[in-house]
Amino acid sequence: MVVNRHPSRRAVFRLSAGVMAAFREALSDRGFTEIQTPKIVASATESGANVVKIDYFGRPAYLAQSPQFYKQIMVGVFQGVYEVAPVFRAEPHDTTRHINEYVSLDAEFGFIENHFTVMALLREVLAHIFGRLAERYATELALLNAKMPSVPPQIPVIHFADAKELVFQLQVATQKGLTDERGEPDLSPQEERWLGEWAQQEHNSDFLFVTGYPMRKRPFYTHADPARPEYSNSFDLLFRGTELVTGGQRLHRYEDYLAALRKANLPIAPFESYLEAFRYGMPPHGGFAIGSERLLMQLLGAPNLRSTTLFPRDLSRLTP
Repeated sequence: MVVNRHPSRRAVFRLSAGVMAAFREALSDRGFTEIQTPKIVASATESGANVVKIDYFGRPAYLAQSPQFYKQIMVGVFQGVYEVAPVFRAEPHDTTRHINEYVSLDAEFGFIENHFTVMALLREVLAHIFGRLAERYATELALLNAKMPSVPPQIPVIHFADAKELVFQLQVATQKGLTDERGEPDLSPQEERWLGEWAQQEHNSDFLFVTGYPMRKRPFYTHADPARPEYSNSFDLLFRGTELVTGGQRLHRYEDYLAALRKANLPIAPFESYLEAFRYGMPPHGGFAIGSERLLMQLLGAPNLRSTTLFPRDLSRLTP
């Protein structure tokens, strides 16, 4: 499109290229191996509710929601892997922060202690990305009036249950549309914004880790918190009040996967090839996924994710 020739649009996608290059650099320097995984898959990764179904030579197949299963398998080969590739979600909502195809920056690695090991690596990767953007793309950042974040040595952390209670108390104190959402297993966009404001006021941080999401809200392969099994060893990272990254510790024992599938009322057959890797032993492992377009949206203060997506795909758009 002609609009992409405008200097400000060119600057956005120069930064996009810089984000991907810096992500690769950060992980390659740490001994990770870049992989490419299939985008046509036999079973849904996250759930069956938001998959793009296709006809694959007369058989049902899906566009991959994430490289999750494959990157876990490859941890058994290389220990640390990453991928930069599109993922697909058939989510039927039309919001400023969702599109149906986006670039996911995925990483997975083994021999971790728990999800805090994953969070520590994520912090290093983000610091590297923002550092490289400041170093190499000063012209583009200035043109777009980008406010560069400082990634603190220790990003503040709050448990999901405490985050829910904090949001409720903030509403009580400020009379901000009081609703009691403490029983809900996820954070709403408004709750994320309030938590982002709290992190800025209390910790002077653009970033906040929310850990321990309820197991009922996380995929079946998520490792439970041994001390509080109703909660998970998982996290979201909020960047300026919006979820940017999801990650955590995965199950790594074959028997635990069989139990998790039974608990989730999911059939074993579609996951048999995935489970085969765990039958022969896998290290404790975990990983994360960053939405590249959302990272830029939050960095640039863009009002809509489509502003940082080269050729957006949403509910109504298939061209150009």
